Amino acid sequence: MTVRIVKLGQAREKNEGLRIGTVRRPPRGVRKEDFSRKNYYDVWFPNLAPSEALLKQHFPITDEKVWRQFKRLFVAEMKESGPSKDLSLLAAMSHQVNFSVGCYCETENHCHRSLLRELLTKLEADII
Repeated sequence: MTVRIVKLGQAREKNEGLRIGTVRRPPRGVRKEDFSRKNYYDVWFPNLAPSEALLKQHFPITDEKVWRQFKRLFVAEMKESGPSKDLSLLAAMSHQVNFSVGCYCETENHCHRSLLRELLTKLEADII
């Protein structure tokens, strides 16, 4: 069993399982009942999204300096009690069921989903 890190809105992979949206806000212009059908997510889980304050302070990410600052602050947010437990749960679940987590960002390299990948890897999650 595994967890995939995906771009929300992208076509699903075979056996991807439940898609979890780790985003601060639902997709704009999409009706709630269409979120799953349009490959955004089955479950909205903003617990693992960057905080509103962090997004306001650092987006859009324009260069490596801003990315390093964002990364440091996001990782600190994920070390807090709630997000830390949520990450541990997802890591454990990856050994039992297939699911995916994702965000809307076009590329993963400057997106918090790349940091979720790193954090889940440190927790020994099974990741594709």
